[in-house]
Amino acid sequence: MLRSGCAREPWPLSLCVRSLCSATGEATTAGKGGGPGPALGRAPSCPHLLPDQGPLTMDKGEEDDDEEAWLQLRPVEPLPSQCCGSGCSPCVFDLYQRDLASWEAARASKDRSLLSGEETQSCPSKLSPETFLAFCISATDRLTKDTYLVRFALPGNSRLGLRPGQHLILRGIVDGLEIQRAYTPISPANAKGYFEVLIKCYQTGLMSQYVESWKAGDTAFWRGPFGGFFYKPNQYGELLMLAAGTGLAPMVPILQSITDNAEDETFITLVGCFKTFEGIYLKTFLREQARFWNVRTFFVLSQENSLEQLPWSYRDKTHFGRLGQDLIEELVGSCRRKPFALVCGSAEFTKDVAGYLLSAGLAEDSYFLF
Repeated sequence: MLRSGCAREPWPLSLCVRSLCSATGEATTAGKGGGPGPALGRAPSCPHLLPDQGPLTMDKGEEDDDEEAWLQLRPVEPLPSQCCGSGCSPCVFDLYQRDLASWEAARASKDRSLLSGEETQSCPSKLSPETFLAFCISATDRLTKDTYLVRFALPGNSRLGLRPGQHLILRGIVDGLEIQRAYTPISPANAKGYFEVLIKCYQTGLMSQYVESWKAGDTAFWRGPFGGFFYKPNQYGELLMLAAGTGLAPMVPILQSITDNAEDETFITLVGCFKTFEGIYLKTFLREQARFWNVRTFFVLSQENSLEQLPWSYRDKTHFGRLGQDLIEELVGSCRRKPFALVCGSAEFTKDVAGYLLSAGLAEDSYFLF
């Protein structure tokens, strides 16, 4: 039984996706939580020498068996679905190359102890970018028809240890296929005993099938942290946050870290792009944040067309349509200090907005694309 929040998978990713107990050497995908790996001891020592005899040698059958045993230990190259596509380092393919090099060295020296397969079962002191750790789901909350807020337990009053805006990689297994996706925790960086993740599910998404099957008490596996943006208090005069859908996620902990710090006087303009008013995530949180003297929030709704249908408090800060060049220029021009832009959304959204920012006069070093 895995311990919630601190169990460590017994095998590296590239080793745990293959069954090593099959006499036929067929590859199988590991189940949820992985399974026990092979007993990786040292290769048998050289047989005793008998009087007037040289070393005993293996016959052809024994050599074939030994070769088959080594082939069963060979790491399996990941499938494209096992890469989350977020550019994290180390990538699942980096881990495969590392384990493959260890396997080749161990095979050449006939020393199985050189394999990197032995992992401790003890509770880890921190996250690892290379090793998936098990966390227990303590609650799931359906925010919209396709988006969930999921809380994971941490042992005791421990903290996850991410910097605001960093993300994790989730591993799931659906119909025997292993998949990985990147998600950004939205809980405060100083949250104790838990972390929360905002996850949107898609009708045909494999990871969506996995996430929608979750219930309290289930275990999910994460590795990390990853991310190239590291916020420092008062580093920028103003942050212009441009987010589409769940692209809001990395903005949330950065925003909260600023408003929680009385010494941080960074201005913030947050623009959330959604299809409908009902589809806006975290309304209560955003409303509370907008009360701070240095925070402004705006919304762009692509499938609404009547201000009268919106609450009064949203009418003067909501635009209809899409976030285009004209609105970007208006937002940049309205910033109270020189802005640094943060952009997160779909690949198409991110590419388009980057072009709009350049046309609005921002230099390439004046924005970051999550």
